[in-house]
Amino acid sequence: MNRQTQLNILTSLAVMEDAPVIPVIVLHDLAHAVPLARALVAGGIRMLEITLRTPIALEAMRLISHEVPEAVVGAGTVCSATDAQAAQDAGAQFAVSPGYTSEIGRVCREIGLPLLPGVATASEIMHAQDGGYTELKFFPAAQAGGVAMLRALAGPFAQTRFCPTGGISIQNAPEYLALPNVICVGGSWLIPAEALAQGDFARIEALAHHAACLQRT
Repeated sequence: MNRQTQLNILTSLAVMEDAPVIPVIVLHDLAHAVPLARALVAGGIRMLEITLRTPIALEAMRLISHEVPEAVVGAGTVCSATDAQAAQDAGAQFAVSPGYTSEIGRVCREIGLPLLPGVATASEIMHAQDGGYTELKFFPAAQAGGVAMLRALAGPFAQTRFCPTGGISIQNAPEYLALPNVICVGGSWLIPAEALAQGDFARIEALAHHAACLQRT
């Protein structure tokens, strides 16, 4: 399957279903981008959320898109329509936002960029649903009520599926993944800062393999 075909059929649900964990990646050194992506893919994780929190994020997306075709590059911390367009231009095939606005939702639909918008309350879920989004990022998960809150939301929002992010670790990820309305979780524990700084990509691959093997409901 070529990259254009993959892009055409990718949906928010497909992004969430690909693996139990979407890694939240913050890159400060462009030299780490390709070996990190290769390590994660080798460990069984190919949906890679590269956050737009650093000046090199867009260039890292371009590099990974060209050098690691097995990876599916996504953009995190998408806070505006401009971010969404810039990310897609850099090779991103999906977007993740910390919150939701009608403008971000509209633009992502228009340019064909699957979006996981962030929500933390019932009102925010309803706003996202008004825009046609039912696969959502629950953020910040731990601070917004965690597992108990997601259980409570399952009643009124039975058709909504979540990717909790924020305060997720290898220790508590199984609790979230056991919920029927959780498809995957987002986490940064797959890329420990010290492992990245030391170039210990074997450790990152091992962590990705462990994450890929987590059980879901």
